[in-house]
Amino acid sequence: MFKKILFALLLLLVISNNASAQYKWALKSNKDGIKIYTSEIVNSKLKALRIECNYVATLTQMVATLLDLKTRPEWIYHTKSIRLVKQVSPSELFYYSEISIPWPAQNRDFVAHLITTQDEETKIVTLDGPVAPTMVPERDGIVRIKNSISKWLIVPVNKNEVKVEYTIQLDPGGAIPAWLSNMFASEGPTESFKALRSQLKKPGYKTAHVPFIKNY
Repeated sequence: MFKKILFALLLLLVISNNASAQYKWALKSNKDGIKIYTSEIVNSKLKALRIECNYVATLTQMVATLLDLKTRPEWIYHTKSIRLVKQVSPSELFYYSEISIPWPAQNRDFVAHLITTQDEETKIVTLDGPVAPTMVPERDGIVRIKNSISKWLIVPVNKNEVKVEYTIQLDPGGAIPAWLSNMFASEGPTESFKALRSQLKKPGYKTAHVPFIKNY
């Protein structure tokens, strides 16, 4: 068991080092067990985000929560609505989401292609979520997010604890006031990850079964 845990942590270190080749992360916040890092992006005024947090949960419990689209507005910051667009397989889907933005900015929306995989040896789970901007027609009065890369990395610490690392790099499109951009960069991750902690405690997820995920 110790060797498996060590191998998983070493693999996470390798993945993090690979990411560091692209990003230069700087710790910006460490509150309530939630660490938020930012990184400059070449040829862009926007910054990439990385959020890290440990949760008391099994792999199945965490994945079931993340894949439950209908309850995402309950915990993801300023999510107005979300719906399934296409279920390719149990581990691959497309979904549409609208983000509520305070006036005077316009709401944003996006279509994400969510792909879930698990390493057989380490049991590390990855959820990749690149956008598919043309899959759903654009709506008047809503700005479509056309450039975004996001990833969830779920690493088992033991059978009842996981380390979650979420990275995102996106261009929200249109004009965003500086105060609003800062709010979403600082408050958004903290509030979402705190709410996720509460979401995981709901009875339905404790007994959830995800057929393509094996617990540690």
